[in-house]
Amino acid sequence: MKLNELADKPGARKGRTRIGRGIGSGKGKTGGRGVKGQKSRSGVSIKGFEGGQMPIYRRLPKRGFNKHNPAEFAEVNLGRLQEAIDAKKIDASKPIDAAVLKEAGVVRRIKDGIRLLGKGELKAKVTITVAGASKTAVAAVEKAGGKIDVVAPKTGSDEAKA
Repeated sequence: MKLNELADKPGARKGRTRIGRGIGSGKGKTGGRGVKGQKSRSGVSIKGFEGGQMPIYRRLPKRGFNKHNPAEFAEVNLGRLQEAIDAKKIDASKPIDAAVLKEAGVVRRIKDGIRLLGKGELKAKVTITVAGASKTAVAAVEKAGGKIDVVAPKTGSDEAKA
């Protein structure tokens, strides 16, 4: 037996039904769509229609605001930072910033800055500069004897001014 000789048994695969090919085919006239009207045609946009009643998406109030260009941070947990220090990818005695983290492979892209999160344990004394940090992360770095500098994240509007 060869791979090019493999085939299904006769009748294993059924051909597609050709609809709308005359009444004698059994799928003619309405083509399986029921009867006349908007729903029998293509491009029906009737999903949210409630028969002229005010639709629910207009009856209910709108709340809140979604920023169309929110700042997006690359997140780093303390445990991941400690792993990189243990693996000698990062020198804990030197200041750590976004460029150092990217070079060490801790983050793939810097995005709008680095945000330090408090998951994991940090044993090394580090000086780190980030765009944001959680309260637990700040507390853990200071507990380990380190220092954390939080600088304003870069945004698209800042780059336009420069």
